[in-house]
Amino acid sequence: MVKEAQSGTKVAAFNLAEAGYGDRPDLDDDGRERRTGTLVTASAHIITAVIGSGVLSLAWAIAQLGWVIGPVVLVAFSVITWFCSSLLADCYRAPDPVHGKRNYTYGQAVRAYLGVSKYRLCALAQYINLVGVTIGYTITTAISMGAIKRSNCFHRNGHSADCEASNTTNMIIFAGIQILLSQLPNFHKLWWLSIVAAVMSLAYSSIGLGLSIAKIAGGVHAKTTLTGATVGVDVSASEKIWKTFQSLGDIAFAYSYSNVLIEIQDTLRSSPPENTVMKKASFIGVSTTTGFYMLCGILGYAAFGNQAPGNFLTGFGFYDPFWLIDVGNICIAVHLIGAYQVFCQPLFAFVETWARDRWPDSGFLAAERVVRVPLAGEFPVSPFRLVWRTSYVVLTALVAMIFPFFNDFLGLIGAVSFWPLTVYFPVQMYMAQAKTRRFSPTWTWMNVLSFSCLVVSLLAAAGSVQGLVKDLKGYKPFKVS
Repeated sequence: MVKEAQSGTKVAAFNLAEAGYGDRPDLDDDGRERRTGTLVTASAHIITAVIGSGVLSLAWAIAQLGWVIGPVVLVAFSVITWFCSSLLADCYRAPDPVHGKRNYTYGQAVRAYLGVSKYRLCALAQYINLVGVTIGYTITTAISMGAIKRSNCFHRNGHSADCEASNTTNMIIFAGIQILLSQLPNFHKLWWLSIVAAVMSLAYSSIGLGLSIAKIAGGVHAKTTLTGATVGVDVSASEKIWKTFQSLGDIAFAYSYSNVLIEIQDTLRSSPPENTVMKKASFIGVSTTTGFYMLCGILGYAAFGNQAPGNFLTGFGFYDPFWLIDVGNICIAVHLIGAYQVFCQPLFAFVETWARDRWPDSGFLAAERVVRVPLAGEFPVSPFRLVWRTSYVVLTALVAMIFPFFNDFLGLIGAVSFWPLTVYFPVQMYMAQAKTRRFSPTWTWMNVLSFSCLVVSLLAAAGSVQGLVKDLKGYKPFKVS
């Protein structure tokens, strides 16, 4: 084994020198600009990627599961996410985790280890997830924008006032902003927005945590139980089952970051080995996030009890100080304006690359004109980008208007993406890399883990779909006020 590794190293060094990169200290072994990422930067990227709008629903999720099962499920998802992330970190290079060829994306890693057919399934799961997240972010942003209006209304007229806000109007405003941002050719032009979004996510999560602590310290104790929402008091028996399933999807959504793990690993310097650093970064990132989630979920449940709102910054368990509620919801809106672009840009790039490869001689696809924008510089404008990207934003906004249900949609996204992207593909790639024998102990327990997570994802999806169907009864879409 040592001889094989040494041989691989010599071959890699020979290829490096032959390609002309060996004497270039500014280039890596693949000819790209030398990567400079470290354990600190990778850990920060993971924390930023994981902590997002999913934290807003954790108090509700714990309220469905109770004091015992709730924290246990949070920790279980944390351990599974960390373990499968460690497997995925070994698949950045193929076939050897240290000296193999780099894979720049999750899909490339799947294709290198599992072949084209599995790569297509992976791409399908990824793009369904990306579309779902952009719809979910449209819903979440609209609700937060409406919560600002309602918060000020409650402050002026009292907590019992009939304060309404139109999600549809807010979704139209959000879609208009996204249409403008989507015309930029790639996300490199929006690096500043990504940094602002990361700061906003930590800000509103911290505000929610602080408000929960203040509510508990205020001495008004909400009803909590070991098993969560009580059958016959808070919910019916069937509602208890469905909401329990849905809460699993909400927690799975909160831990979702496998989509970007390979991309984060591709920023790391090659010494020490990227997989070693990435495993440490995953442990730091996931454990830090879990601690934060435990605080938000448990303290949120302690503050609101079995009646915890689906989104603890917009469900109006908090009314005062109203200005802090407004700041928290502004932070959510700003964060998700940037996060929407993070998730839709890979989809834009995929469709546009496919279209150009399919019709290489099309003048419509190739046409581009540089437009000078006052105080902002020059930006290339493409008729194809204008039509296709605008259509995508409008379509996701329309779906959000039809299904504007925060918890149900987050649960569905988490359920659909958790098993294939977080568990199945990392497990399969690891076993392909290690050449694990069928029916060996490792093969058996890996498949047991994968199957168990599949069952959890199916239950979570069923709960979320049932919630969507129930919420649609009596709901009038496209209502503008």
